[in-house]
Amino acid sequence: MKINLGLTKSQQDKIWGETGPYSEARLIFCSRILDDQVSRVFIEVEVAINPLTFEMVKKNRQEFANDPIIQQLLDHSDFRGQKHGYVSSAFSRQYIDHSDALEAEKHLQYVNSPLYSTVSRVIVGTIGQSYLRA
Repeated sequence: MKINLGLTKSQQDKIWGETGPYSEARLIFCSRILDDQVSRVFIEVEVAINPLTFEMVKKNRQEFANDPIIQQLLDHSDFRGQKHGYVSSAFSRQYIDHSDALEAEKHLQYVNSPLYSTVSRVIVGTIGQSYLRA
């Protein structure tokens, strides 16, 4: 059951979730193969941000003026349609040991937290009223 967040039908479709906005973050291990052997392994964090969240955060970009990671996501995300949203790489490093996985996990958690904090304030607060009516 969808919860009425005061959004239009079009806006509700853009948040993907039944009860609120959600996005996806992927932790990916990529094997680079040379000839018949793995030459290197990389660990990456890829995010797929639902369209409404991305649009709200971009419209309220000034709140993230001192946040280079969020600024980079806003500048370098590719829109891949309603189904996949805005996709961007949030982290990539050659995997040497477990410390690289821990660093990737930090990026994974960091990217999600400020985005949804802002979206919650935008949806329920006065910041987003002009956006939601547009």
